[in-house]
Amino acid sequence: MFSLEGKTALVTGAGFGMGAGVARTFARQGAHVIVNDLESARAEEVVAALVEQGLAATAAPFDVTNEQAVQDGIATACGAAGPIDILVNNAGNAGGKRFVQKTFAEMSPDDWAPFLAVNLTGVMHCTRAVLQGMCDRGNGRIITISSEAARIALPIGVSVYGAAKAGAAQLMRYVAVEAAQHGVTANNISLGNMNTIGEEFASEVVKGIPTGRLGTPEDVAAAAVFLASDEAAWITGATLAVNGGSPAIQ
Repeated sequence: MFSLEGKTALVTGAGFGMGAGVARTFARQGAHVIVNDLESARAEEVVAALVEQGLAATAAPFDVTNEQAVQDGIATACGAAGPIDILVNNAGNAGGKRFVQKTFAEMSPDDWAPFLAVNLTGVMHCTRAVLQGMCDRGNGRIITISSEAARIALPIGVSVYGAAKAGAAQLMRYVAVEAAQHGVTANNISLGNMNTIGEEFASEVVKGIPTGRLGTPEDVAAAAVFLASDEAAWITGATLAVNGGSPAIQ
């Protein structure tokens, strides 16, 4: 079960962290993984490690916020790996900029831009680039990595990030309805606190997580493999919370 043999999967923002974890797991499940990242060196490092293990992977460095770069990057990658069967919209946070937490009142439109560009517009660019091909072939999986900040308002200075993630999650629901008749599913994975947060903050956060630990790339990857598999063909427009049982990020 949950085999991805013969599939080609594009994972954005996969040069490190959660995206790299998804890429590694997809490759082990048999997919040819297209590893995207804003920085070519990171994408190539992940690909080199996979190829060394005898797995199929191709680097595709491009900026998801740039429509032409997305189109060109995907076209080049497909030339090496074949048409994309699975898209994981993982690139997020503030893109290539540092994630700065501020209340909405403290933010200017310039502060909004990177969050909207990568978490919403980037998802739209990548989804649009692969969707028609999936529909034409009668099969496809689109998975967007969302956040509990998109579902629940949190007093931690992430308002525009949360709003952008919520927009992308709602886009998946619309794509799910529009593409279902063509054998294409679109779903969200909503993440709680992951092990990428600082140690000092983590020690307090863990107290509010029923499972008693932070999430890992492997936790995200397992959920993504399920949604990408043939066994999840009747699941679309859904949001799967991967949060250790937390009702919200504390």
